[in-house]
Amino acid sequence: RVRFGCPVPSKVPLLSLPSSYIYQKRWVKLDADYLRYFDSEKVRGEVSGGGHRAPHGIPLGALVARRCQGTTLGSFPTHLRGGGVDGASLPPPRVPPQDAYSKRFIPVSSISRVASVGDQKFEVVTTNRNFVFRAESDADRNEWMQTLQQVAEERKGKAPERTPVPPNAPDATEPADKSGFLELRGFKHKLFVAVAGDKVFLYKNSEDYRQGIGITYIEMNVGNVKEVDRRGFDLTTPYRIFSFSAESEQEKEEWVEAMRHAIAEALSNSEVAERIWALEPNRFCADCGSPQPDWASINLCVVICKRCAGEHRGLGPGITKVRSLKMDRKVWTEELIQLFHHIGNAVANQFWAANVPPSEAIGPGSSSQDRRRFLIAKYREGKYRRYHPLFGNQEELDRALCAAVTTSDLAETQALVFCGAAVTCATGDPQCPVPLALAEKSGQRLQMEFLLHNKTSSPETPRLEVGGGEEKHYSVLLPCVTHNGFLYKTPSMAKPVNERKGQEEFSRRWCTLHDGVLSYYENDRNAVPNGEIKAGDIVCLVNNPPHTHGIESTFEVYIESERLYLFGLDCPEAAREWLKSIAKSFVPPHAEELLSHDFERIGRLLYKGGLNLERAKEGWFALAGSTLYVCFEDSERHEALQLRKLQELSIQGDNEVLVLVERRRTLYIQGERRLDFLGWVHAIQKAAGSSGDTLSEQQLTEGDVPMLVDRCIDYITQCGLTSEGIYRKSGQNSKTTSLLEMLRRDARSVRLKEGEHHVDDVANTLKRFFRDLGDGLFTRRWSQDWLRATALEDEEAKIGEYRRLLETLPTVNRATLKALINHLFRVQRFSGDNQMNTHNLAIVFGPTLFQTDGKDYKAGRVVEDLISHYVKIFNVNDQEMKKQQDEITAIMKMREAASSGTQQAGDFICTVYLEEKRTETEQHVKIPATMTAEELTFEILDRRKIVTKEKDYWSCFEVNEREEAGRLPGLDPDPILHVLGPSVGVDNKRVPPRYPQVAPQLWGRTGWHPVIPRFRPRSWARGPGRGAHGGDGIGLTPPSRSHKPEKEWPIRNLRVYLGIKKKLRPPTCWGFTVFYENEKHEKQQWYLCCDTQADLREWFATFLHVQHGGALWPSETCKVRASRRQQDARLGNISLIPLRGNESEMRSSVAAFATDPLTLLRNV
Repeated sequence: RVRFGCPVPSKVPLLSLPSSYIYQKRWVKLDADYLRYFDSEKVRGEVSGGGHRAPHGIPLGALVARRCQGTTLGSFPTHLRGGGVDGASLPPPRVPPQDAYSKRFIPVSSISRVASVGDQKFEVVTTNRNFVFRAESDADRNEWMQTLQQVAEERKGKAPERTPVPPNAPDATEPADKSGFLELRGFKHKLFVAVAGDKVFLYKNSEDYRQGIGITYIEMNVGNVKEVDRRGFDLTTPYRIFSFSAESEQEKEEWVEAMRHAIAEALSNSEVAERIWALEPNRFCADCGSPQPDWASINLCVVICKRCAGEHRGLGPGITKVRSLKMDRKVWTEELIQLFHHIGNAVANQFWAANVPPSEAIGPGSSSQDRRRFLIAKYREGKYRRYHPLFGNQEELDRALCAAVTTSDLAETQALVFCGAAVTCATGDPQCPVPLALAEKSGQRLQMEFLLHNKTSSPETPRLEVGGGEEKHYSVLLPCVTHNGFLYKTPSMAKPVNERKGQEEFSRRWCTLHDGVLSYYENDRNAVPNGEIKAGDIVCLVNNPPHTHGIESTFEVYIESERLYLFGLDCPEAAREWLKSIAKSFVPPHAEELLSHDFERIGRLLYKGGLNLERAKEGWFALAGSTLYVCFEDSERHEALQLRKLQELSIQGDNEVLVLVERRRTLYIQGERRLDFLGWVHAIQKAAGSSGDTLSEQQLTEGDVPMLVDRCIDYITQCGLTSEGIYRKSGQNSKTTSLLEMLRRDARSVRLKEGEHHVDDVANTLKRFFRDLGDGLFTRRWSQDWLRATALEDEEAKIGEYRRLLETLPTVNRATLKALINHLFRVQRFSGDNQMNTHNLAIVFGPTLFQTDGKDYKAGRVVEDLISHYVKIFNVNDQEMKKQQDEITAIMKMREAASSGTQQAGDFICTVYLEEKRTETEQHVKIPATMTAEELTFEILDRRKIVTKEKDYWSCFEVNEREEAGRLPGLDPDPILHVLGPSVGVDNKRVPPRYPQVAPQLWGRTGWHPVIPRFRPRSWARGPGRGAHGGDGIGLTPPSRSHKPEKEWPIRNLRVYLGIKKKLRPPTCWGFTVFYENEKHEKQQWYLCCDTQADLREWFATFLHVQHGGALWPSETCKVRASRRQQDARLGNISLIPLRGNESEMRSSVAAFATDPLTLLRNV
C-alpha cells in the first residue's frame, strides 16, 4: 500500500530540511489515462522532505495497481503484486461503490518522471506539480515506480491518437464542447466544469482545468440529465446525483444540451469509426473535407460529415444510403468495413470528383444551400464523375460488369455500376443468372458486398430503410399516380407546426404529381419547378382538421430528411383528392388496403411485437378516429387496434418508444425520425383518450363498458357493498368533481384506493357521470319506449318488451346497462347491512339514468324491474348465476364465521394459477391463517383432480404484484400467511409450478440503485459460512479488504426472491431481492445481481440448502396431504371480488365485509 503526504503549514522555505507531513490513506486506481484516488481513512505519519519542491496539498494515497477492465495498457505488467492482486488469475479489485467518483485525478500524459525520495517513498513529477507517495514496503514502491514510468512512456508514444484526456491539457486532441463555472450542491465554491466527448470533468478552478488536474470525471454512458427548475438541473448516475445550478436559464439550457450530446456520444460505438479512419483519406469528409467524419454512404463507399449526411438524406435512399459509423452497429459487417478500406474516399472521389472546378467545390464552412447544390451535381447528376469508356452502350456495360465482378477490381465495378451497368443484368449463365451469383462463385466477397448495397440504387426503384441496418426492397414498383392543380404552400420546416399559420403565410403554387415526384412551380406557365418531393422519400401524410390554419383544408407531408411541408386548399373535396393521390403514390401495394379508411394520419414506422423483440420491423400505420390500422411486415392483411380499449399506453425513453398494451399482446412502436414520430405519439394519445360525453366516446374495457364505470363499480364492490346508505348518501362535492375530471381525462391511469377515496365520493361520481351523460344511457330515441313499457300489466309481456328494447340499444349502452344492473343486483343482496333494497336503489337511479327531475315515478319503475328480473331480461345463464351466488355465499360465510368466532384471524381470498397465468387455470381460494404452502398446493391439485405421479413434485411459487420477483415458500413449514412477503408487494396471485420451473424470465437495464453489488463467489462475495449470529450466514466483502466482511446476515432469517423490480434497472437480469428483519423488527432490503444464470441457480440452490438443512426435495410421505379440518364447502373456479394491493390492503378490503353476519337470500 502507498500513502501520500502533504506538508503541514509552516514558515519553512520550500528548499529546506525535513518537514512534517500528514499522510492520508487513499484507494488509488491507475489505468492507461489517469492516476486517480478515492476517499478512505486518514493516517498520520512523518516523512523527510529532502531537497525537493514541496508537493501540493492534494490528498492521494493507498494504491493497489491493477488492470483497467476494457482498457488497453500496452506492455503493462501481467502480474502486479501491489495490493496482492494477480492480474492474470483473479478478477481485478473494484473501487468501492461508495467511492465511484474520485477526489482527484492526474493525467498519465502529464507525468514527466517518477523518482525515489527515501524509504518506501517515491515522487511523481508532472508538468505543474509534484506528488509524494509512501508504500507499505520498498518492493511495492519499486514496482509502482516501474509501472508508472512504463505507462507514462507508452502514453506519450500514443499522444497523437484520439484519447479521452482532459480538455485543454497540453496534449489534448479535442476541445471541450462546453466549459465554465457551475454551482454544485455540497461544495461551498463554484466548480469549473467541462463537457468533452463522452465525459464531464470537474475541476476546482480554471487553473486546474488548464493544467489538466481535476477532481473527477463522469462517464456519461450511465448518466441522465433532467431539468429541475429555472436555473438548476440534475446529472443522475447509478452512484450519485450531481445537482448543478447555472447563472441563467439560457446558460442552463446550453449545459443540458451539451450533456445530452455527451450521453449520445457515450452510447455510440467508435470501434468502426477508428477502423475506417485508419486510412488517411477517410479521416476527412469526402465532400467538404471536414475532419473526423462519423457518417458514411454505404452504397457510394464514402465517409462524410454530419452536415453533408443531412444533405445526402435529401437526395433519397435510391441514390445514397446514409449510416452512422458509431450508432448503426449492426450494418457494419466485416465485409463492409473491408469495402471501405479498398474503396473509401480516395477511390470513390477519383470517380465522382474527377472534374470538380475549384469554383464549385465546398469546404467545412459552406452553407447548407451550397452543400445541397454541390451534392446534387455530384451524385444525382454525375456532373463531375469520370465517365467509363463504355458509357452509353448498355449491352457492353453489362457484359463488362459480369467480367469485373469475378476479379478484385472494385474501382472498375464502381465505375461500371454508376455509369449505367445493371446490377441485376442477365449473365447468360443458367447457374449464375446475375452478377451477384458470379461474384459468389468466384469467391469475391467484397464484390458481393458492393453489389448488394447497390442492388436498388436506381432512382426509379423505391426503397425503404429498416432499423438495425437491414433493408427491405419492394419487388414491384409503386403505382404511377398523376394529379395536378394549384395548392397553397408554406416554406418547408424542420419543426412541428405548433402554431396556427395565417393565410398570408401561404403561397399559391402550381403542383404536379407525376412518376412518383411531387413538383411545385411558381405558376402553371413555368417549366422549371421551385422544388420537388420524391414519393419514395415521404414517410408520413397528415390530414389536419378543418380550419386548423388560415386555409380551410390543410395537410402535412413529412419526408425522410426530417423536413415538413404544409399544403392547403379552400375546397375540402379537392384537398381530399390530393391526399388520396399522394398517399397512393408512396404507400406500397401490400399496404394499399389502408387507403380505404378515412385516415387522419398514414405512414411507416418501426415496430416490435410478438415473440421476436430483437429486431425492429417496418410496418405501415393509418389512424382513423380511435382506431389504429396496422399492416405488419409479415402479414398479408391489416389489423385494427381499438385505442380506447388499450390496457396501457405509455412512452419509454425520451419519447423514443410508444408502448401499446392490449389484452393479448404488446406492441412497441419506435421513432426512426423524431419529427414525424412525435406527431404520431400525440395523435395516438389523443385518440386513445375520451373525446366526448357519450358512452361510445369513453375509454372502454374489453367488454365495451366505459373504464370510468368499471373503475367505480369495482371499487364499490370491494369496499362499499355493506356501507350503509350507499348511493343514497352524497359525497363531498369538491372531491366528486375532482375525481370525475380525472376519470374523464384518463380513466386508464386512475387507480382508486381504499383510504384515499371515500366510498360515497366514488358512488356520487358514478351517479353524476350517468346524469351528465350525453344522449343518456337509454338514448333519447328509445327512453320514452322504456318508460311506456312500465304500463304493461302482464309481467311476461313487460319482460319481453324490456328484452326487445335492450337489443335496440347501441353495443356500448347495452354492455354498460348490464354491468350497472348486475352491480345493483349485488348491492341489494346486502340490503340488510346497507339498507338499500331494490326499491331504494330504483328511487336513486331512476331519475339519474333517465336524466329527469324525479317527479316521474316510471323511471324508478324501470330500474326496479330491471333489478328484479335481472336474470331473465339480460339472459344470465346458470353458470354466471352460480358464480355470483357462490361469491355472495363465500362473503356471507366469512362474515358468519367472523361473528361466531369460528374463523381464524387473517383468512383471506386470493387467486391461484396452475402452472401458467390464464383464465382457465385460475382458482379462487380462501386461505385460513393456519394453511401451509404444502396444504395449499394439495388443495389446488385436489380441486383440479390432478393425481401426482412418480417423481412428480409440485410446489407453490409466490410472485410479486408485477410478476418481477418470486420465491418458493413451498419448502417452509410455517402457515402460508406468515411466510408471504408484504415488502415485495404481494398480489393475489400464487402460481404452483413444478420444481424445474422456478426461474422467471426477467429483463434488466443500466442500474439505478447506488449500491448493486454482484455475487462473485471467487472474489469478494463470500458464500454461506459462519456468521456473526452463530448460524449459517452470508457476508459481503468490499474488494479493497477481503479479510473481513462489511455486512453479514444469517441466511435462515433471509427472505430471498428471484428477480428484481424492473424500475430499479439492475445491471444484469440474473438477480435477487433479499429481505432481512432482525430481533428489533428492523427491516432491511438489498438487490444483488449475478453475472450469469448459472451463478444465479448456484446461489439460489445454496440459499435453499442452508435454509432447509439440505432437505430440498419433498419426501415420499409428503405426497399424502396432511390432515386438516375439512372446509364446509369449496368455492371452485368462481370469479371473486378482485383484491388489489399488498397484504395489508387485501385484509382491509375483506374486513369491510366481515362486520355483521348476513343470511343468504332465497329464490336466487
